[in-house]
Amino acid sequence: MPVDPLWNSTRARELAAQRRPGALIRLGREHRAWTLATLGDRLGCSPATVSRLERSNRVVDLSLVHRAALEVGVPRHVLVSSLAPPTPTASAATRVTASPHAEEDPMRRRTLLTATAAAGPTALLLGLDEALADTPAPTGNGPLDTRLATARELYDKGTHQRLLAALPGLIADGHAAARSRRELDQARLSSVYSLAAAVLSKLGSYEQARLTADRARTWAEVSGSPLASAAAARELAIVLRHQNRNEEAQRLMSAAATGVESTGLRTDASASAYAQMLCTLAYTAARGGHRTEALAMTTEARRAAARLPETAPAGRLFPISPAAVDLYAVGVHWALGDAGAALEAGKDLRPEHFPTAERKARLGTDMARAWWAWQRPEQTAQALLAAHRASPAEVRDRPAIRSIVYELAERHPRTAGVRELHTAVHQQAS
Repeated sequence: MPVDPLWNSTRARELAAQRRPGALIRLGREHRAWTLATLGDRLGCSPATVSRLERSNRVVDLSLVHRAALEVGVPRHVLVSSLAPPTPTASAATRVTASPHAEEDPMRRRTLLTATAAAGPTALLLGLDEALADTPAPTGNGPLDTRLATARELYDKGTHQRLLAALPGLIADGHAAARSRRELDQARLSSVYSLAAAVLSKLGSYEQARLTADRARTWAEVSGSPLASAAAARELAIVLRHQNRNEEAQRLMSAAATGVESTGLRTDASASAYAQMLCTLAYTAARGGHRTEALAMTTEARRAAARLPETAPAGRLFPISPAAVDLYAVGVHWALGDAGAALEAGKDLRPEHFPTAERKARLGTDMARAWWAWQRPEQTAQALLAAHRASPAEVRDRPAIRSIVYELAERHPRTAGVRELHTAVHQQAS
């Protein structure tokens, strides 16, 4: 399909070079003679939201930018160019020119995404968004099992940007493998989507996380794997919880826990899945204000985890352990508004109780939330510094944790550790 000459105009090229995706959307809207209300109706948002989107020079909602650009006809290669941060030296091989044939060339789109992969999360999120919208061609980069295990390690280490860069290829090769119609290949594809949903939730990209979690559930159901179904249901419930749809999340997790329990829990893998479902259900109930159920589920999770090893084996889909259940208890009490009980639940937990950098950092961030709710800025800062040492991305990339850092810097700038913490997070985020 030929590209509208508008996108090869001097004005369009200037806006892309200036990194102004909102202005490109306005250019496309006005070219179609649409009002703000017309585009808002097509996007399901208010005219004021469209106006802010068009005027902003900072991308706040990548999914909305992508949908608006699609509605008004901004070609994908132009949008990629407008979202990528400026680079000091751009080679002629990767410089974007609004060629009328550029959108038709899948190889060109992949080249552009590769060229912007080092530009940061925005470009990488767009690359993943592209893969979700239009599955790329298979990469043939090696056994999917090995690469999926490597991707999980990236998640466990908190190396989110490298994981985002790897996910489009995993999605492509997962779909290629699933054409075999073998249940194992279909379950692997579900696991790829579950992993994508997990990292997107951490980054606060909840609409994309919802899409990937839905696809994970679909492929899990096709595969018939109860563990893949449980993993996908958990990721979807987490997204729903972040979207303040706690009742839906709780119903979903209750059904998932019942499904895993019906397997008989005869293996450590199924027992781990069941304990994990109970932990997630407890936290979901707590976020919904259901205190009795939340505490009951926490107790049941401890009972289920009691038979499991102190350290979960590497590669397990649900790496739960007795210490991990206690860490969930910290979050449950915090969500119930009882910071004192949260601190009590976590007082004996130590980073060495957890095998991965992600879990070690979660200990720090969960305790920090409890200390912050208890109005103890110094302890909050120290807990966040410990989390940052374990995995910087757990502090930098999670919106709720990053906001605590900025509140600390604003309200308690002279508290020990606050300046160091704020400097580290701000430098890495910029």
